[in-house]
Amino acid sequence: MNELPETLTIGVLAEAAEVNVETIRFYQRKGLMQEPDRPLGGIRRYGEPDLARVRFIKSAQRLGFSLDEIGDLLKLADGSHCTEAREQAERKLMDVRGKIADLLRMETVLSDLVCACYERKETVSCPLIASLHGETNPERLATT
Repeated sequence: MNELPETLTIGVLAEAAEVNVETIRFYQRKGLMQEPDRPLGGIRRYGEPDLARVRFIKSAQRLGFSLDEIGDLLKLADGSHCTEAREQAERKLMDVRGKIADLLRMETVLSDLVCACYERKETVSCPLIASLHGETNPERLATT
């Protein structure tokens, strides 16, 4: 792997973090990252801590944390607030489990509707379309 220079332009930082330059600017506008001072007649420079911060943000996003939640996690990033970080992770885990339950319910309803479509080949009315129009209750299909 290529070794990074001691200071990075925003373009090099973005490339090293595997994000777009606009992503870094967006994080700055959201207060997740500081915008370095611009030296007189020069360009802003970023360092290794900035790269680590972008990677932290991206890792948290992959786990489903919102930018607001990531902002809260960044306040705990020194690692000495494990209880608070764990509590945030527990809330996120409950949220993810709720979404999984919703997705499983949706899968069941859609599966039942697809089966109903196959079973009713000869009818004029499509069970899927009828349920979306409210003519039948798709939730009822999931419970029968």
